[in-house]
Amino acid sequence: MEYTINLTTAQDLALSYEAVSQQEWIDNVVHNRCRIATEEIVKICVDQCLALSIQIPPTKDEIVILAFEQGWVKSASQRNEEIETAPLPE
Repeated sequence: MEYTINLTTAQDLALSYEAVSQQEWIDNVVHNRCRIATEEIVKICVDQCLALSIQIPPTKDEIVILAFEQGWVKSASQRNEEIETAPLPE
């Protein structure tokens, strides 16, 4: 996947104050957040596999894919939609 962001001149200058390379800083932030989310998903999936006596996939990528396929984890947009469409408690 490839994503693009747009910064104003002022935002780019502000980020240059923080980072030697804006692109490297952005890449690092995104990759680190993906690493953290992967670790959270792996834990959820491994716990589910153990509870259900399902073979745990051999790689973290396969574990993440299984967790989504089984519905053990959902995207943030799916979770938000469920919250927005849930009936209000009486």
